Amino acid sequence: MNTLKTAAVLLAALGTVHGSAEPMAYATHGDALLEALIGEALERNPRIRAAASEHSAAREVEVQATALPDPRISVTGFARAPQTRVGPQRAGLALTQTIPWFGKRAAQGEVAISEAALSGELVNTARADTVLAVKSAYYDLAYLDRAIRISNLEEQLLRHYESLASAQYSQGIGQQQAVVKLQAEITRVLNRRTEFRRWRDTAEATINMLRDRPVDLAVAEIRELTRPGVDIDIATLATLQSLAQATSPEAHAALLAIDRAKAGLRLAQRRYRPDVVVGAGWGNVAGRRDEPGRLNPPPDNGKDTLNFTVGINIPVYRAGIDAGVREAEARLAAARETQHAIQGDLDLAIRTIGLELQTAIDQIALYENALLPQAEQALRSTEEAYSTGTTGVLDLLDSDEVLLEVRLGLAQLETDYMKALAAMERAVGVPFPKRTEP
Repeated sequence: MNTLKTAAVLLAALGTVHGSAEPMAYATHGDALLEALIGEALERNPRIRAAASEHSAAREVEVQATALPDPRISVTGFARAPQTRVGPQRAGLALTQTIPWFGKRAAQGEVAISEAALSGELVNTARADTVLAVKSAYYDLAYLDRAIRISNLEEQLLRHYESLASAQYSQGIGQQQAVVKLQAEITRVLNRRTEFRRWRDTAEATINMLRDRPVDLAVAEIRELTRPGVDIDIATLATLQSLAQATSPEAHAALLAIDRAKAGLRLAQRRYRPDVVVGAGWGNVAGRRDEPGRLNPPPDNGKDTLNFTVGINIPVYRAGIDAGVREAEARLAAARETQHAIQGDLDLAIRTIGLELQTAIDQIALYENALLPQAEQALRSTEEAYSTGTTGVLDLLDSDEVLLEVRLGLAQLETDYMKALAAMERAVGVPFPKRTEP
């Protein structure tokens, strides 16, 4: 398959950059209805919108994290004013500003940026989960629509047999028991079709819920599915596993979590450094009112004072800072282990889904090339034998039941195959299989 052969090229093109969160693409195999449902779900799904709002909120944290602390202003009044050479001091006003040590604000900004990037990837994760959920419900809906059509054909065929059996009975060459058995089989088929319709309502409600629509809103009948072909072998699975490490939302989020933990460690280490405090003060001084002062005022009599201060805090309580560093180191180690675990999960998921796909491919080929033609031929032979009276209604019902189960089984296999393609797309993080030009 061209897509799988070029997966390595895609991996090289995508690289290992993980600083931005790009929306995940998806394959619809030319199905306009599926594309419309997915598009509506991506636009309206409440979980996606909630994740997007969380991301918007996280993007505002950087400005807050890198902002200077608010300055402080203090006013001093004196119950007993101190006397100075130029008069009594009546009040004072001071303004101080704390300035974090060089690099602290930048480290805080890095933490905030990493948090925002991670929250952005969580939006992509929500989108990918929603696409997979829509596809799974859609393919279930497609199976049930097909099963209902098969049931309709089965009912028509059984009613034809019933008419034939009734005619034979009226002519005295058949048994009433055959008519009764056929009627019982029709009832069973009708009951089975009722179950299919009930399950369809559930699948339909699931799709409506995912696109934030009323659960009882009708979804059009699905008449045909395009079943794209894939080639699954060891080399293909290895390529997909490598691709998933760069493109899967989980893998991307794991790398961003490591970035966040590294930024947190740098910030924790910078807390060993002091913060600088600068300030300015103004003091209001009244002129000399005593007798000597009035008779011989001193120079600058009543002149207000102005002072400047510079100071630092002393981070002497290092036990708390040490604990913060150890916490950040443990979080970094946990993030790395989580990434390693996610790599293993992705490898396992891709291999498991690959085996499911290959099994479905083999079983579909068996059904289409052997079981279905054999069941159709067996029913035709039994019909001819029944029409000539050489076989009974039980043989006819057995052959008919076999063909019905083969048709439903093939429909279920094709649904399982399409759902496995969607699961592989979710695991890898790119459209699968991707249509390529010849």
